[in-house]
Amino acid sequence: MARHDIVMPQMGESITNGTITKWHKQVGDSIEIDEILLEISTDKVESEIPSPMEGRIAEICFPEGETIDVGIKIAVVEDDASADLSASSSAPSTASADEGAKEEKAATKEESSQPAETSEQDGERRFYTPLVRKLAQENGVDLSELKNIQGSGAAGRVNKEDFMNFLENRKSGGSSQASTSAPAQTSKPAATPAAPSIPAFSSGDRVEIVPMDNMRKTIARNMVASKQTSPHVNSIDTVDMTNLVKFRDSFKNEFKKQEGFSLTYTHFILYAIVQALKEFPQVNASIDGDNIVMKKDINLGCAVAVPGNGLVVPVIKGADNLNITGIARSLNVLVEKARAKKLTMDDLSGGTYTFTNNGSFGVVAATPVILQPQLGIFCVGAIKKTPVVTADDAIAIRHIMYSTHTFDHRLIDGEQGSKFLKHVHNTLETMDPAALF
Repeated sequence: MARHDIVMPQMGESITNGTITKWHKQVGDSIEIDEILLEISTDKVESEIPSPMEGRIAEICFPEGETIDVGIKIAVVEDDASADLSASSSAPSTASADEGAKEEKAATKEESSQPAETSEQDGERRFYTPLVRKLAQENGVDLSELKNIQGSGAAGRVNKEDFMNFLENRKSGGSSQASTSAPAQTSKPAATPAAPSIPAFSSGDRVEIVPMDNMRKTIARNMVASKQTSPHVNSIDTVDMTNLVKFRDSFKNEFKKQEGFSLTYTHFILYAIVQALKEFPQVNASIDGDNIVMKKDINLGCAVAVPGNGLVVPVIKGADNLNITGIARSLNVLVEKARAKKLTMDDLSGGTYTFTNNGSFGVVAATPVILQPQLGIFCVGAIKKTPVVTADDAIAIRHIMYSTHTFDHRLIDGEQGSKFLKHVHNTLETMDPAALF
């Protein structure tokens, strides 16, 4: 009998975890190769995950609704159909007694997000993370007491905040069982109770509380993490798009007849960004500790709005090897797949720099958040007719677009970041678009 661990897959270069939204199989079920095992949601996409092997489901380590780090074991498949599964349960997280003992031992060594199982005296089975179990041990709280805590995590899971609130209330109530073995805890002033997850409103307030879905919660975590990781700097300038506006107006019908989709300003902007990344390769890099990771390929991520599903960022691989028509074709394929919810993990991974277009919403300018571990993101606003003073001091009506280069100041300084922005602008203003097709 061979047991094979199924781990949370890497759902893209910048994605560190995923949320289990649905198990398609339960413990004891048979499964074929490439048969759907579960569904996972991230801040970018919701995906069906197939089984890499056939066999029987021997273990499901996490319930639906749980958010798990990449690489953590989420299930076990046995490839011996005659294996004795009588000890298994159809409920999630039904590890064997030996596995449970190993998890309990491991919990004292590391603060993992993998759940551990414990049996209550009344026969109810509840699940506590190793972190909560470790905190309980350090503070002299019996596991039997944990059943009195109302968990606020996924599926009623008790998290650290729940435990610390319980501990504070326990101490303030004068419990004789308060721990004396954790001087670091008792020597500190009483902790300030954590802010409630739902604000208090008076009875006269007209409000509706709408829980975040899994994708929105992950987006929120990743945006905060990006701001905490990268010191964001924004260089903003205007670019005169008049020549490109005139060319597109004259060529768009012919282009659509040839290619079957519309020619947009985004295609020109992406082409200009690629030329700037060739000139400033450090902007295309990433940071790993104290090392600079120089990327040999330009893989351009493009934010795509999906109605009712937020934003996804599919990636044009090898954009430095494509002409403007190739970039347009690649983007069109990705946009169609995104809106049909058929993007693959490969479509969403490997990005080295990102572009986003807020102009499609009528916004003039914006300062976006960097998609980790990249070092920059380029944002454009709407193209608007604007009175401009020309070189000969005349006033003319031009098609003006604001653009923003947001970059990581740990590596990209103001001079390089601004020169990059100016390079994009010069390419857009001086290119001969007719020669590109």
